[in-house]
Amino acid sequence: MPDVTALPWPLPWSAGVFVLAGLVTVAGSIRLAGLGDALADRTGWGEALFGVVFFGLVTGLSGVIMTIVAAGSGEASLGYSNAVGGIAAQTTAVAVADAFHRRANLEHAAASVSNLLSGCLLIALLALALLASYVPETTIAGVDPMSAVLVAAYVGGLVLIRRAGAQPMWQAIATAETRPDVPHNENPLNRRPPGWLWSRFAIVGLLVAAGGWVVALAAESIVDVTGLTAGFVGAVLMGIVNALPETVTAIAAVRRGAVTLAIAAVLGGNILDVLTLVAGDVAYRQGSIYHSAGAAELLATTTSLFMTATLLGGLLIRQTCGWGRLGFEGILLLVSYAAMILILAL
Repeated sequence: MPDVTALPWPLPWSAGVFVLAGLVTVAGSIRLAGLGDALADRTGWGEALFGVVFFGLVTGLSGVIMTIVAAGSGEASLGYSNAVGGIAAQTTAVAVADAFHRRANLEHAAASVSNLLSGCLLIALLALALLASYVPETTIAGVDPMSAVLVAAYVGGLVLIRRAGAQPMWQAIATAETRPDVPHNENPLNRRPPGWLWSRFAIVGLLVAAGGWVVALAAESIVDVTGLTAGFVGAVLMGIVNALPETVTAIAAVRRGAVTLAIAAVLGGNILDVLTLVAGDVAYRQGSIYHSAGAAELLATTTSLFMTATLLGGLLIRQTCGWGRLGFEGILLLVSYAAMILILAL
């Protein structure tokens, strides 16, 4: 066995650790779906807002750790591409989860004010991150001022989403296929005390985060050993593992009938992935992480912007049953992600 403290590891070891750590995140995410559904009911936050805040935080922990580890070791491009590549992969998870909701298009059933506003917040945060790559590089104590702007925009956006949910000025028209966000009394976890639910939620979240740390180390080793670009490894390989928690959570939520939570978990994870750049910027001591973005990273960022806008369009149009039972947005999400991978691989 190689010295686990010394990178790079041999390729078989790196690949095996990468896959094993990814499986850990999947197993943890399946458990998170049930706990999160119960907590959304018990706290009164609702699936949409709970999914954006707490699911985004816990399922995104692995991605945060990946970016911090990569940026802290000087691999800024790897950390950046992991964050934005994860957003593209996670948005594709909506189309995957839609395949498990056979009654109607998932975006039709899960339309809500909170999910729409969360998508708008995600677009705004991605645009700010993209803007930071083009303005003159400036750092204060090694941190780009745009990192503070991103945090402020995130907090302000959550306040607006919370207020809009309390006094909505817009409502999705209820149809026969709409699945309202109501407590699921048949969930056996609803009989557990809140303290038990929160403690299990935190423990599983830490397990997922630990998986992210190991994935980041394995990814660095893969870049060193294979000669693959950091943009491809970060945006595609790490991005897929980064997206696994949200993907599995979305599928599990759909199978439980918590369709609003399925969309919210993806959007929440994506929003946190943008904030992951802030953590990476703090960890990266050689300058601004935003200015480390090359062509591959900027491609992943703009692809994520397009895919988020496509998802919002699906939530607004609410096609009942579209192309291949996925809706137009599901097909566009799959095609967009496949095109990004193809371009990065060439």
